[in-house]
Amino acid sequence: MDTKAFKRSLQHSENYNRKGFGHKIEVATQLQSEYQSNLIQEIRDRNYILQRGNVTIRLAQAFGFCWGVERAVAMAYETRQHFPKERIWITNEIIHNPSVNQRMQEMQVQFIPVEANKKDFSLIDQGDVVILPAFGASVQEMQILNDKGCQIVDTTCPWVSKVWNTVEKHKKGEYTSIIHGKYKHEETVATSSFAGKYLIVLNLQEAEYVINYILNGDKREEFLAKFAKACSAGFDPEKDLERVGIANQTTMLKGETEKIAKLFEKTMMQKYGPAELNQHFQSFNTICDATQERQDAMLELVENNLDLMVVIGGFNSSNTTQLQQIAFGRNIPSYHIDAVERIKSGNAIEHRQLTGELITTENWLPPREIVVGITSGASTPDKVVEDIIERIFTLKAT
Repeated sequence: MDTKAFKRSLQHSENYNRKGFGHKIEVATQLQSEYQSNLIQEIRDRNYILQRGNVTIRLAQAFGFCWGVERAVAMAYETRQHFPKERIWITNEIIHNPSVNQRMQEMQVQFIPVEANKKDFSLIDQGDVVILPAFGASVQEMQILNDKGCQIVDTTCPWVSKVWNTVEKHKKGEYTSIIHGKYKHEETVATSSFAGKYLIVLNLQEAEYVINYILNGDKREEFLAKFAKACSAGFDPEKDLERVGIANQTTMLKGETEKIAKLFEKTMMQKYGPAELNQHFQSFNTICDATQERQDAMLELVENNLDLMVVIGGFNSSNTTQLQQIAFGRNIPSYHIDAVERIKSGNAIEHRQLTGELITTENWLPPREIVVGITSGASTPDKVVEDIIERIFTLKAT
């Protein structure tokens, strides 16, 4: 399938919209009342530091809603306003935040049902409105919706679209796309659907495994078993790793993506020589500015003398997990929570570990004077951050 031609055709369809419906002013007022926070603005104005009693809050200087997320949520609100009576669906969570997704359901924006890990599009009829979330949707999903004659509202983040354009370039040059990401993540599923040949690596360790295969070429069956769910159909490591291009899920750690790119570049130079490098390796900068800014702000924040960190964001939010990884790497007691309800009475907190396990920690707030670092992922409204900060102040005051 010529995915580039399909996307171009879809974007010129009268049933396709990615610019909104002219209700930005009304929607902006609604979003401000539901998601923004006077307290967070006060902390910003105080150089990102606020002290009450024996608690000092240090807020990261870049956190919370990014431009792409804010745009996606605003377009979803505009869609509901523009189509007050039509059935509206969304192919995935609009963003990875439970409070925002709950609000979508309250607005009668329905999620496409999933049966046996597969989306069921049978309930969607011609004339229904379908929102594509900030992470995008696969080519196959878009084709189904287009064939059904749906009104498609595309809120895909432009940074994600930039990655799609990159893998299209790989495909045109017959390079295999090496995608740094999580093979189950909606964004990576969408990105791989635009690729030709592809291989998804989760981290530096998996990239090193691939590098070893390129240089030594052994254990073919082990390789195919290891990446069975993370490669294109019919993937042949013997020939499909001769020409590679680098792409990434936009929410992964910037430093790790860069290390993976450098590793592949060095390997292809070693195997084929400097003169032939461009025939065997391509790399374009597809690291999202917002993700990078939040990671840089987190790296700066953990340089302070913090007693603990609270990282706020959806448990399925990849960019939030990467922020938690930074705190973990500095051995700072750190708690990843998605809502104020995770902070229980009696000084207990339910939080997500990097393994994905939910645990409860008792006496997480020391009784002495403390400095608490706070950050939030790109899908987290300021109002959620405010609620959590106020809860910490209340617990420490009792």
